[in-house]
Amino acid sequence: MPAAADPTLRLILGDQLNSLHSWFDEVRDDVVYVLMEVRQETDYVRHHAQKILAILAAMRDFSRQLRETGHRVRYVPIDSPSNRQSITDNLDALITHYGAKIVQYQAPDEWRLDAQLAAWRQACMERGVHCEMVCSQHFYTQRDEAARLFGDRRGWLMEHFYRHMRRLHGVLMATPQKPAGGQWNFDHDNRQAWHGTPPAPLDWRRQHDHSALWHTIVACGVPSFGNPQASQLAWPLNRAEALQHLDAFIQRALPHFGQFQDAISQHNWRLFHSLLSFALNVKMLGPREVVMRAQEAWQAGHAPLAAAEGFIRQILGWREYVRGVYWHHMPGYVQHNKLAHELPLPEWFWTGDTRMACMAQAIGQSLEQAYAHHIQRLMVIGNFALLAGLDPQAVHRWYLGVYIDAFEWVELPNTLGMSQFADGGLMATKPYVSSAAYLDRMGDHCAGCHYRKKDRLGERACPYNALYWDFHIRHADRLRRNPRIGMVYKQIDRMPPADIDAIQSRSQDIKARLDRL
Repeated sequence: MPAAADPTLRLILGDQLNSLHSWFDEVRDDVVYVLMEVRQETDYVRHHAQKILAILAAMRDFSRQLRETGHRVRYVPIDSPSNRQSITDNLDALITHYGAKIVQYQAPDEWRLDAQLAAWRQACMERGVHCEMVCSQHFYTQRDEAARLFGDRRGWLMEHFYRHMRRLHGVLMATPQKPAGGQWNFDHDNRQAWHGTPPAPLDWRRQHDHSALWHTIVACGVPSFGNPQASQLAWPLNRAEALQHLDAFIQRALPHFGQFQDAISQHNWRLFHSLLSFALNVKMLGPREVVMRAQEAWQAGHAPLAAAEGFIRQILGWREYVRGVYWHHMPGYVQHNKLAHELPLPEWFWTGDTRMACMAQAIGQSLEQAYAHHIQRLMVIGNFALLAGLDPQAVHRWYLGVYIDAFEWVELPNTLGMSQFADGGLMATKPYVSSAAYLDRMGDHCAGCHYRKKDRLGERACPYNALYWDFHIRHADRLRRNPRIGMVYKQIDRMPPADIDAIQSRSQDIKARLDRL
């Protein structure tokens, strides 16, 4: 059958690999699906090599699946001579090529793409091409749903949103209004350190050889950092693999996830974490099916309620809430720097070469695996960045680039708000900072570290300690009245002036030689 004239073009972005979207329910000869690898997307920040490689490999496999099921596909590889390396410029060329009069695209999750395509859509309409944005059919919520829930309230609380979502969707509920187990969260059960027992499961992911694709990426001059692991990349290629990863997590790791979700260990980089965030954020998996699998594991007696609730909270609660914060506060949110922090990132953010043992592993693991779990991101790397006064925009760009699952809608509020408190408390009710005591309680790095976990002062004192107290002293005018950290200031008020001077002197010395820590 000859191809239909004047087909509809449907754009699929690299994080929209949802094979269950209703677009694909029907094979239509008058529809061409468009996927493109463009420098616009590989270069807007410096990305981890695995992130670029995994997304492009998954896009190519998604294109293959569409073709095999009978759909028409136009795939624009990154090394194509006709590739204009811009989404909208390529679309303009394809409209001309196909004589298309209709273009459709799924709602982007990042503000920059949403703004770009909205402006382009208006230009299309003016020249007689109908352009339409449709729902991505992925999230529980609409972009503005959290904002509508909170209305005119000055402060948003994730806990309020989370309980609303549990009730609305009937997740882990004993009755329509009462939570299973009689309480909404089990945080107190989920804060155990891991000492090797039970043993963490082996990595269940299949490895792929993407050496040829990596060679193409490098030959095109795409900038990146981190270990590409091109010949043995273990991130999922498609939905079938992602479902296998979900099955493995539910069976092998979820039962112990809850109690050890905040643990950090130098002996195991993943512990009981699911590693599903990449598959979720490029939409190979949907949040509803992941949440339901965890709930069913609890109902079947396979996982304790605390484990299922802790995992579900991350997806039904935090993930949807963060998205609501992002869309409510963009585009200005990215500029926040309420604490006026401006120090550049130390060189070891790109090498992992530091004598702080917990940091060396967290950074080194991020560079090696393109992944770190939430406590490493928040309480090791982010904690230090906030205490030391690093530029939050630089921290944001690093987080956005280094992590395989980092897309701005989910990364930016977590980094600028939750981690760096740069929004002044829009996202978090207090700065998430700690001295070495917390890191020692939750991990096992301190015993072998160059620095001494209990010392505040001296060349071998753990940098977190002096920086912790100096942070609160420097920002006393802003933070002293926060009821969640009042005890810190009671301790500072009891310190002799000479002790405060010594802490501040030690802190200044640390910040003056960040690259040599």
